Amino acid sequence: MPHIRILQAVGGVDFSWSPGQVVEVDDETAEAWADGERAELADDGKTQRTAEKAAARSRGGGRARRTETRDE
Repeated sequence: MPHIRILQAVGGVDFSWSPGQVVEVDDETAEAWADGERAELADDGKTQRTAEKAAARSRGGGRARRTETRDE
């Protein structure tokens, strides 16, 4: 069975997936969900770091700007 990496949080009656999570699904579900926006195929050998970057992008995340603490 294929694995997909979740890019956007999604939940239903009996499941809940969060960004970056890799889940095993049947072929039909993988084809429907792995569109590059909601999820992507995870059986291609990508690293966990790539998954975290994709999840952060889908949430609009990333590191916040460093605040300036010195008076100049």
